[in-house]
Amino acid sequence: MSSVLIIGAGPAGLTAAYELSKLGMRSTLVEADHQVGGLSRTVNYRGYRFDVGGHRFFSKVPLINQLWHEMLGEDFLLRARLSRIYYRGHYFEYPLKPLNALTGLGPVEALLVCLSYAKARLAPTSEESSFEQWVSNRFGYRLYEIFFKTYTEKVWGIPCSEISADWAAQRIKNLSLAEAVRNALFNRTRTKGGEIITSLIDRFHYPRFGPGMLWERCAELVAQRGGEIIHGVRVECIRHRHGRIECVYGRARDGGRVEFSGEHVISTMPIRDLINALDPAPPDDVRRAADRLRYRDYLTVVLVVKRAAVFPDNWIYIHSPEVKLGRIQNYKNWSPHMVPDASRSSLGLEYFLWDHDEEWSWERERLIDTGIHDCAQIGLIKPHEVEDGTVVRVPKAYPVYDRTYQRDLVTVRRYLEQLTNLQLIGRNGQHRYNNQDHSMLAGVYAARNLAGASYDVWSVNTEQDYQEEATAAPVGGPLSAGVAAKRHLSPEQVVEAAFARLDPVALGAAFGTVGGVGLFFATAFLLLKGGFRVGKHLALLGQYFAGFRPTWAGAFIGLFEAVLGGFALGFAVASLRNWGLAAYAVLLRRRAAAEARRDLLDRV
Repeated sequence: MSSVLIIGAGPAGLTAAYELSKLGMRSTLVEADHQVGGLSRTVNYRGYRFDVGGHRFFSKVPLINQLWHEMLGEDFLLRARLSRIYYRGHYFEYPLKPLNALTGLGPVEALLVCLSYAKARLAPTSEESSFEQWVSNRFGYRLYEIFFKTYTEKVWGIPCSEISADWAAQRIKNLSLAEAVRNALFNRTRTKGGEIITSLIDRFHYPRFGPGMLWERCAELVAQRGGEIIHGVRVECIRHRHGRIECVYGRARDGGRVEFSGEHVISTMPIRDLINALDPAPPDDVRRAADRLRYRDYLTVVLVVKRAAVFPDNWIYIHSPEVKLGRIQNYKNWSPHMVPDASRSSLGLEYFLWDHDEEWSWERERLIDTGIHDCAQIGLIKPHEVEDGTVVRVPKAYPVYDRTYQRDLVTVRRYLEQLTNLQLIGRNGQHRYNNQDHSMLAGVYAARNLAGASYDVWSVNTEQDYQEEATAAPVGGPLSAGVAAKRHLSPEQVVEAAFARLDPVALGAAFGTVGGVGLFFATAFLLLKGGFRVGKHLALLGQYFAGFRPTWAGAFIGLFEAVLGGFALGFAVASLRNWGLAAYAVLLRRRAAAEARRDLLDRV
């Protein structure tokens, strides 16, 4: 029986141990905390349970869904999703609802958003290296400023222009303004190609007592099958020689040094800490690259409120710059079993910080007072309704995708590949913003590799569709994969790369909104201006829009008809353009085939 040492008992580490137990292999998990689950643990404060951030259970990988049901059974609840965005004193439903968005933004802002989106689709930014550029190309700069910029900069603590586009491509994936509008109009959660848009899923599974319940049960199953979990030991030294890790040293809470060994090592510890723990130390360039990898820290202020229902959402995004608060979780709405008293509610106020920020070291009482003040300022609660509270700090919660992280990660990976009995998995272990299911799948891959498989743990969460299959990605990861993707393009792909396909629904919506709102405001302006004969030239449009007159009733009739007409025009323009480009691509393909035949004859 082979022995495996796993550093970290979070989702990735525990899943690896669980899979190893099925394969008949013994594992030892070393966990620095007193509790398993890592970032997916559930904290219990006087009977009030809360997550370290909210964790929806949804995956496109059948294996992961199977594991969740296998471990939880009837305790795996199906829950409805409701989330909103708080911005400028208004709550915007998310996913997007057109009437709600129009009411919140107002017709002028809505018109500017549509114009900005049309500009982005017709003349997108050629470079997409930053989060700002990536989102602006898909949603328009105006909408990016409203619904992405403030919240994203709260989370990461750096300007969006310094955040790599990788983070947007990984987290937002195939969602665009056009897909959001389609979902709002037709209740769709899939793209036209059939792919599920994770951000728009309106139902999800959730453990009865929070995500920590899953990991506590997983730990029990691992222990029953011979695995061992050691709590309260922080790894500080990893001894290696001749391309293999020989032993690992940890520091217990009482100060004592503990030694571990195993034929194989699976690490989920932050990759920067792993590099700095190696003995002998790596070359200077590797250590400098690791030290440049940054992590965003996080703390949650939990308030127990003397009210049965505070708001209906699972969570609310706070885009208002007036408060530092980033997101509010309502744990009772995730599962009613998260609170011990149905007449009370518990709210989790999430603050994203650096560990050197002043707020990080504030006393518990001061942080609770700040949370109460922020909630009251938004209008969610009244200060006297709060009867208790607590604070949980989570260092290194989010690996930062800045402009240099990819290059530094490649340097670190190339060095670590020399250690043949080491595998890296998990969010911090791979410096990758993984969801829980991504971390679990990497854990399964790592375990099966020790039984003779050849899965690439770095392939998880690099594509929009991640499947349970073995791959062999190059060391360069996203960088080299991007180069390879540009080779051997077909004529159709060349045309598509040179001329982006226009979305008929999006362009139709843009034309319709601009035309309808423009006609309405033009009519309203003339009516307010007055005169002997109002809008004598504008009245000529009545020949095209039945029932339109320069009156208030006619303004609304014109608004409706111009929206329909503009939508039809935009849809037709985009469709004709796309059909033309498709026909051109077919022509190129035929010409290429003809050239190939001529070349063949020349060679005979």
